[in-house]
Amino acid sequence: MKNGRGNRVAVVGTGFVGASYAFALMNQGIADEIVLIDANENKAEGDAMDFNHGKVFAPKPADIWHGDYDDCRDADLVVICAGANQKPGETRLDLVDKNIAIFRSIVESVMASGFQGLFLVATNPVDILTYATWKFSGLPQERVIGSGTILDTARFRFLLGDYFAVAPTNVHAYIIGEHGDTELPVWSQADIGGVPIRKLVESKGEEAQKELERIFVNVRDAAYQIIEKKGATYYGIAMGLARVTRAILHHENAILTVSAYLDGPYGERDVYIGVPAVINRNGIREVIEIELDEEEKKWFHRSAATLKGVLARYFAQ
Repeated sequence: MKNGRGNRVAVVGTGFVGASYAFALMNQGIADEIVLIDANENKAEGDAMDFNHGKVFAPKPADIWHGDYDDCRDADLVVICAGANQKPGETRLDLVDKNIAIFRSIVESVMASGFQGLFLVATNPVDILTYATWKFSGLPQERVIGSGTILDTARFRFLLGDYFAVAPTNVHAYIIGEHGDTELPVWSQADIGGVPIRKLVESKGEEAQKELERIFVNVRDAAYQIIEKKGATYYGIAMGLARVTRAILHHENAILTVSAYLDGPYGERDVYIGVPAVINRNGIREVIEIELDEEEKKWFHRSAATLKGVLARYFAQ
């Protein structure tokens, strides 16, 4: 199907997240070719038909079709959105047993095609499954990326912007660690227009500090709230995945909070975890090690330890 026009993205799993991601790619004109792969071939075919009917409205029409793992051979990027969804009351880590086996099959099928590109993982628990993708694929660590805390960071910036009445694009703040219950806000480095957020709340008193704590809790628990209301989260993460895809395909060297492999930075080794990293056509160019205060360091190590505890059940550490 490939006609040599340019970048190909293969989307594995066309459920809520995968279909929303493909829709974001099409609307933003990021990819030249989009192939949809799903165990439910009718669903993938129906999505491809639906997208093609809207081609005339796209800023840069892409070739889009439903295919199979053989189409991954010429893909620049394979994005995995397949797997069991998080149900009300479940944590992301509850999904490990269900999704590890699914991922082994998917990754081995992709690699059997002769794939030589990059993996981007969206399925939860994303840090665990990104590590699994790295192990199952045998690819270099920099060519396997997880969506990490990119959405958590976006939520954080939105809520802080809303509180301080400034555009979220002018809020510079990160959520790092596990994409899950042990993630942490890096308050020590958060600023708005160059002014530290901690300084901004000094004059506002104790209630302002409590409001910042509530903002973080709402960031951390956002998925639970959305799942309770509508059953799943997909638009926000789809846009985050599109942002990472653009950074990769356009060789942007953009800094995004993705799940990256650590082998020394932040005092951690042999774990994929959400941290700021420079992303380009080759994958993760480097991890950015921002300075954490002592409490943040302890919190980050606890988060990494939580992930390592899960990984130890499936992989020799």
